Amino acid sequence: MYRNILLCYDGSEEGINALKEGADVALAMNAHTHLLAILRSSGADLSAEPLGATHLPDEHQQAAMRILREGVEWLKARNLDAQGQLVFGDPVGHIATCARSLGCDLVVVGHRHRSRLARWWSEAEEETLLERAPCSILVALGKA
Repeated sequence: MYRNILLCYDGSEEGINALKEGADVALAMNAHTHLLAILRSSGADLSAEPLGATHLPDEHQQAAMRILREGVEWLKARNLDAQGQLVFGDPVGHIATCARSLGCDLVVVGHRHRSRLARWWSEAEEETLLERAPCSILVALGKA
C-alpha cells in the first residue's frame, strides 16, 4: 500500500513517536524510508539548504547534525535503509515540499498537544499540513 514514506523528526518526544510508528509501517510495507529532520529557526531566516550551506552557529549546527544522525542511525538499526535530510524553518512548508519532491505516499508526523490559547492563536489564515500535503498523513499519538 505505502511504498515511499517520509518520517518527520525533530528530536522531541513527539518526533520519537513518529519515528517509531513510521518505522513499524515502513517495515510492514517494505517501503522506502526518508527522514526529514526539522528544526525551527531561531530568528534567522534559514531555508532548506544542505546542512553545510546553512549559517547556523557551530553549536546549533552540531546539534542539528546530531538529531539527524540519531534518527537515521535508529532507523538503520531496525533494518531500514533510511536517507536523511535536514531543513530549518516552517515545518508545514518543508514537509509538503519534501513529500512532493520525493514522491511520498505517506507522511508520518508526531502530535504535540497545545493549550486552548495556543490553538486559538494558531487558527490564522495559514494552511495546515492536511491542506498542503500531497499524500496521506499518519499522526503518531504518543502514549504518555
